[in-house]
Amino acid sequence: MIDLHCHLLPGIDDGPKTIEDSVALARAAEQAGTRTIVATPHVNWRYPNTAELIAEAVARLNERLDADGLALEVLAGAEIAMTRLGDIDPDQLARLDLAGGGWLLVEPPFTPAASGLDTILRELQSRGHRILLAHPERCPAFHRDPEMLASLVHGGILTSITASSLVGRFGKQARQLGLRLLRQGLAHNVASDAHHVLDRGPGMASEIEQAGLGALTDWLTQAVPAAIVAGAELVPARPQLSSESLAPAQSSWWRRRG
Repeated sequence: MIDLHCHLLPGIDDGPKTIEDSVALARAAEQAGTRTIVATPHVNWRYPNTAELIAEAVARLNERLDADGLALEVLAGAEIAMTRLGDIDPDQLARLDLAGGGWLLVEPPFTPAASGLDTILRELQSRGHRILLAHPERCPAFHRDPEMLASLVHGGILTSITASSLVGRFGKQARQLGLRLLRQGLAHNVASDAHHVLDRGPGMASEIEQAGLGALTDWLTQAVPAAIVAGAELVPARPQLSSESLAPAQSSWWRRRG
């Protein structure tokens, strides 16, 4: 499997504090079946990481993993806060993409109101960037205005669901929206968003299976992320599955309640 969203690098955000902690997290990921991790440290106002700093940290960690005999490849990326997009130099922003493939992992805000969110993302697209939206199921603005999320997806933005959301790690609402996005073809990837071995671990396949979506595991954790890492303009189409292959979908999630 390929994990497109993982806070694996030591000491540069709220992930592992030491390289030993990073190795422990990498070992747990390998045991869970992951073979490639795109390290995506936060790039926000609290953690103003740069592409250069991330690349150096990735190189050091790969050297350590190789020395320890772990068959795990770490690639450079970033999780870029939407509130920082207008502040980052265009050349720097381009180098914060996922594994050099041209896709940006963008983190939406955790505030209920996110004025202009869709406008900001579409403007970023107009500048030639391809966007993978991190954990939309955990964004209050999308719970308040789900039509906006559907419109963004139909406009070419991809979404990445946090695996542990599917089993309730972030509450009932996040679980429900994550499942509905996946069942209705509005999500394209499941990633771990791991930070630590125990508290926020690196599992993906087991969570997808528990959610009743095991038939999509290869597409969500191998085919789509491989295309993104390779820099493909389009990702592989979702496989055609019988209704029996997936847990039953709920009523249309974008319909507002009266």
